[in-house]
This record gives sequence, structure tokens and C-alpha cells, in this order.
Amino acid sequence: MRVGSLEFSPSIWPTVITLCLLGVLLSLGFWQLDRAQQKRALLARYASGGSQAALRLRPGLSSFEGLAYQRAEAAGRYDSAHQFLLDNRTHEGLAGYHVLTPLVLDGSSQAVLVDRGWVPVGASRDRLPDVAVGEAPREVRGLLRLPPKRVFMLGEEEPRRRWPYRIQHVAVPALEKELGYPLLPVILLLEPQAPDGYVRDWRPLHFGPERNIGYAVQWFGLAAALLVIYLVVNTHRIDNEQ
Repeated sequence: MRVGSLEFSPSIWPTVITLCLLGVLLSLGFWQLDRAQQKRALLARYASGGSQAALRLRPGLSSFEGLAYQRAEAAGRYDSAHQFLLDNRTHEGLAGYHVLTPLVLDGSSQAVLVDRGWVPVGASRDRLPDVAVGEAPREVRGLLRLPPKRVFMLGEEEPRRRWPYRIQHVAVPALEKELGYPLLPVILLLEPQAPDGYVRDWRPLHFGPERNIGYAVQWFGLAAALLVIYLVVNTHRIDNEQ
């Protein structure tokens, strides 16, 4: 293709490679935009959760789709002898655990995991924190969190040698085997003013949608740069015939 004294004459393979790379970069950009929209929806649910009527957690409930950060309440007894320490949780730059305590629901053998908050690791990882809690009947209130379906892990969970059991992620079926009784497929984040809790700075996201927007701009910028380079490299000036 010729425009004045400039001729655009790309070869086949550079064109194919450029189109493939362009497709990848644009896909990554749109994926980041989609992630930003998902985060906006999650933040909206989190903001509206406090104004909704609390969901009563009862034995047998199986589906919690769309209920992330819904207010909820439950009645039962803590199983203090069988607790989990969710590892690699930080607060203000310090390493620690989230304490997950099963609350056995009234009138059943089913329980819900209650996240009672963050505790520091302490002087040594070999010495686990004392997270004992009373087992008297109680009402527990908080927000629902759905365990992530996929979690990146460097290795398998360490086998349990004692209680509380230190874990890397919440895999409900595996925890049910350790406990010997069923769990609701959800975590109840204990409300900040409730007793028997630790540091509870609940937030739905560590990074907001703005970061994803920034990533999208970067991917689209790279796509634009690739296109400009492709056009420049394959465009040549030709001498006009006298």
C-alpha cells in the first residue's frame, strides 16, 4: 500500500506475530477492566451488607452464592478444642494468623467457621498462640465470607500434629475430615464489638479497582506501542521517479 512517498509493505510472519501479540495484550487489558468491575460489585455488596437484615445460619444451608458480606447470625457453642490458624495473614506489617473457630449450631452436629480475628505469630512459629474460648451457648453475628475456590500454594498442607491446626487456606472438605463433622461452606467474620475476638479489621479487598484500571491502561498502552512499531518498521520512503 502506497501513500504519497511512503509505502507500507509488511511481510507475512511479522504480521502474524504482531496480530497474535496484539490480541494477547488487548485481552489482558479487557481482563483487568473486568476484574475492576468485579471489585466494584464486591465493594457495593460490602457497603450494603450492613443495612440488610441478618441471615440466620441454620443446619442444611448449602448455597451462599451472591451472599458475600451479607450480615448473618448463628446460635451455638464454640468447639474450643478444635480450632484452625489460617497462616500468612498480616496486620500493619506483622505476620500472624486468623483464628477460625467452629461454632456448632444449636440442635445439630453441623458447624460454621467463625473468624475471630488476627493474632500475631509471636516470638516463635513453634509456639502456637493460646486461642482458647469458652464453650457456653452464644449468639454470634458478623459478615459472611465465601472461601476462595482457588488458592495458589507452594506446597501441600502440613499434616496435623496438634490443635490448633495451622493451615494455609480454607478447604472445607479437608477441614470437615479433620473435625469429624460437617461445616457450612462459608466463613462468618465476627463483628468487631463481639467478645472473644482478636484484631478484626475486616475489609473486602487489599487493593481496589483503581489498581486494575492502571494495569489495563498499561496493557492497552503496550498494544498501542506495538502497533506503532509495526507500522513504522514496515513503512518505507520511496524515491519518486523522475
